[in-house]
Amino acid sequence: MARTSYSWQSAVVLLAILIVPIRCSDHHNISQEQTLLRIQQLLYYPVILSSWNNTTDFCNTDQSSSVTVICYEGVITQLHIINSYKTHQLPEDFSIDTFVTTLINLQSLKVLKLVSLGLWGRIPAKISHLSSLEILNITSNHFNGKIPSEITSLANLQSLVLDDNNFTGWIPSRIGFLSRLSVLSMKNNSLNGLLPDSLGKLTDLRVLMLSRNNFSGESPDLSDLKNLRALELGGNSLGPKFPRVPYKIISIVLRENKFTNGLPEELHSFYQLQKLDIALNRFVGPFPTSILSLPSITYLDINGNRFTGLLSEDLPCNPGFQFVDLSANLLTGKLPECLVSSKVRNVVYNGNCLSTNDGNEIKSQKPISFCRTAALAVGIIPRNHKTSNLSKAALALGITGGILLIGVAFLIFRRVHGKKMEKKPPARVIEENLTSSYSSKLLSDARYVTRVMKLGTVGIPAYHAFSLEELEEATNGFDASTFMGEGSHGQMYRGRLKDGSYVAIQCLKMKKNHSTQTFTRHIELISKLRHQHLVSALGHCYEFYLDDSSVSRLFLVFEYVPNGTLRDWISGNKGKNLSWSQRIAAAIGIVKGIQFLHTGILPRVFSGSLKITDVLLDQNFSAKISSYNLPLLEKVEKDGVQGYFKSFKDTNRVKVSHPEKLDVYDFGVILLEIISGRPICTQKEVECLKEQFQSRMRADDGAMKEMVDVTILDKCSDQSLMTMMEVCNGCLLDDIADRPSVEDMLWNLQFAAQVQEAWHSSHGSPVSSSQPAIAEQ
Repeated sequence: MARTSYSWQSAVVLLAILIVPIRCSDHHNISQEQTLLRIQQLLYYPVILSSWNNTTDFCNTDQSSSVTVICYEGVITQLHIINSYKTHQLPEDFSIDTFVTTLINLQSLKVLKLVSLGLWGRIPAKISHLSSLEILNITSNHFNGKIPSEITSLANLQSLVLDDNNFTGWIPSRIGFLSRLSVLSMKNNSLNGLLPDSLGKLTDLRVLMLSRNNFSGESPDLSDLKNLRALELGGNSLGPKFPRVPYKIISIVLRENKFTNGLPEELHSFYQLQKLDIALNRFVGPFPTSILSLPSITYLDINGNRFTGLLSEDLPCNPGFQFVDLSANLLTGKLPECLVSSKVRNVVYNGNCLSTNDGNEIKSQKPISFCRTAALAVGIIPRNHKTSNLSKAALALGITGGILLIGVAFLIFRRVHGKKMEKKPPARVIEENLTSSYSSKLLSDARYVTRVMKLGTVGIPAYHAFSLEELEEATNGFDASTFMGEGSHGQMYRGRLKDGSYVAIQCLKMKKNHSTQTFTRHIELISKLRHQHLVSALGHCYEFYLDDSSVSRLFLVFEYVPNGTLRDWISGNKGKNLSWSQRIAAAIGIVKGIQFLHTGILPRVFSGSLKITDVLLDQNFSAKISSYNLPLLEKVEKDGVQGYFKSFKDTNRVKVSHPEKLDVYDFGVILLEIISGRPICTQKEVECLKEQFQSRMRADDGAMKEMVDVTILDKCSDQSLMTMMEVCNGCLLDDIADRPSVEDMLWNLQFAAQVQEAWHSSHGSPVSSSQPAIAEQ
């Protein structure tokens, strides 16, 4: 009997062991069921979930296009709730925080699609607790606010679709952390700001769709995304450069942006490209007809740009074309026969200047003269303008950007102070170390802009195109009171823009029969010469002859530098005098400007024949180089601009092995005047003063100090003075190879500034009591 009782007890224990896991499993399933029923409640019992109830076996229900629940080994891994149309947002007492908290109970969820359910509010950071998510699609709801940065911690995410909501703010900069992301779509929101560079790190990305937002600025470099097949950026304010994309891309949609540059040359090698939509932008330049014959192209829309070019009836095209829109451009010639064949379903070409095969004009086309005139204006249509005093020519704005840094400062300062223009000493003969022609790839490739350039552009106003109306308003119709002078560099006017800032407007006369194309390549390269220690161009516009629409005059708009030349504050004998600390700071600014010319852009710029009268001081007494020879524009001088950008050569300075050391010598002459306080106007004076300087450097300290400007002699430390004099002496050495590098000069000048600052601190004296200090840039 005892043995029987023991057996019965053992059986009970065994049965309990077997039952417990079953009950636990049932409890787990009930938890999932309760979560889904709670979701149904929080969504206010939508019709598409009407079949859900307490008896529903969610892991074994029939799936539909509206509702899908998929389980794996009894655990829910996918939840799709999709309405067929966008609904109004849920009632005010809906809580997105409570909704997401409920979702988090489904810890194994890999796919979550909640489409057109009326969800609203700011997505809470706790969304990151759904750590297993691989696909998240919350399209067509009413979400608002910023996309939470915590979403970038979903390391398994492969598809993120946030279309048709009200999201605002920037895309999280850490979006690149989603290394497995294959699809990223945020279309039709109110997102803004710059696109993060980290998008270029999503190497698995195949689809990027950011259309119809408020993004601006340059597109990030996407060329390393070898798997990218579809790019949609339409309906933003991106530009001006065409995005860099991999050559295997299939679809590119950039319509309704601010892209202005021409199409990239490599586009003709995109052999998998099927769709190209760049309509309603500001593209200029020749239309590359090779796009028509790309082996996979079926959809092409270039409507509403300013593409030029001569089409011919025998141009080849892809026989698989289904849609082509060439309308509202500046195309001339004849429509290709391959586009008018019955095989192409839809071809639109109105608003150009095309003709039929027999030469007759098509009704939907403009006269040929329209396209020729507009093409010369680089995309801006010339029109009659009432200007009785300026010119009889038609005026039109050109949009090709550029910086032509010239010697305008000397003219400006003399005019402002009521002085007649002084006759400049003969320019020293120098070597040109740049070729006069460059490939279009070099001119447009941002890879040639180095970090030196990027760091030096802080605080410089953006270059933009000016209309003639803006320039007339700034100068009161080019009134005589704004005229500052006329010389070999053309006429100069002083203007004031709407924002209150002053500008210097220069008018250059051009020889007849030259279009804007004469200057395009040169201006493209010069447009990269922007630095805080160079006087920058702010924009330009063209003036055209009525008879042949060639360019008659070019208006250049420069930043206005109010404090005159560095010489005026060193040896100008006008009661002005910079302190020693200010002189060191000015020297540092000059060297940084030279350093940028040597290393900030390729090809590098050397041999500027820089003089102290070419260095201006702005409102903060920061030094800016305003004029140096630009060999890049030697061809422009020959082809169209009168008396501009002269080409100087000296047989003694040609074919040197260290071209950068010629600019080092020029800086040494400037430094000699900064130290001595004596104006140096001729090469003979340079040689004479240099000889005295070098001989006294070899003598004692007393003899050396006799060369120093007496106004600053007792206000500078011996060590900083000695450092500056040693730099000056090195720059003026006859042997070019022995002269210091620009980097060495900069290091020593900065050391002199630090020593001088320490000397001031120990002597308890301010940098300057009469003039504002020049901050070291």
